[in-house]
Amino acid sequence: MNGIVAYMKRDFLKWGRGRVAVVSSLVMPAAWLVFVGLALPVQFTGNYLDFIVPGILVMTMLTAGLSGGALLMFDKILGFLNKFLALPAPRSSILIGKILFITGRGLVQATIILAIALLIGASLLDPVQYGITYLVLFLFGVLISGFATTIALYLEDHDSYAAFNTMISMPLFFTSSALMPYSVMPGWLAMIARLNPLSYAIDAVREVTAGGFPAGAILLLLVLDAAFLAICLRVFRKVTI
Repeated sequence: MNGIVAYMKRDFLKWGRGRVAVVSSLVMPAAWLVFVGLALPVQFTGNYLDFIVPGILVMTMLTAGLSGGALLMFDKILGFLNKFLALPAPRSSILIGKILFITGRGLVQATIILAIALLIGASLLDPVQYGITYLVLFLFGVLISGFATTIALYLEDHDSYAAFNTMISMPLFFTSSALMPYSVMPGWLAMIARLNPLSYAIDAVREVTAGGFPAGAILLLLVLDAAFLAICLRVFRKVTI
């Protein structure tokens, strides 16, 4: 446990020193909130900002998770990973610490985006609803972080990972239920959106804001988290030994 905390602390300190990166990571989701949530005319809901906020929160976690895979890539390229492996802490603590840092960073960013949403007119929820929302975001963040870290372990250079990140981030977002409900989508897009893991998290947050409890989505995310963590740890052992 001490090893996990140490690796998380190291990454948080490093992240805190890069102020430009901290601010730039918030520009895109904030722009979506303002220029789409407030300006886009829609007819399927009375308050489009409330509809789009869950999608923007999940997009923030997606962006943080996918960009977090590059952290392990840089550690591998710069030689830090080999030095970490020489330490007495269990090797799994390196990976778990990295995944928890990436997820925690995403939650910090999502909190700032949520604050902006409230300032521009999103509805205020009760503390229990926010607690469940953060649980869903955390589970989704672990899923994406585990996925991104696994891909980073397989790829050999940062350019390849950047290309992979660019290739899947926006398609995942635009084929989810972030911007519109299934009922107004074309049939083919609705079918893809229902299979998209982003939609699981987005629909779960929307269910929370409507006063429900997304037990099925939370259980599914837990199963996916466990599966991806097991795969990631297995790949990590093969790559580093």
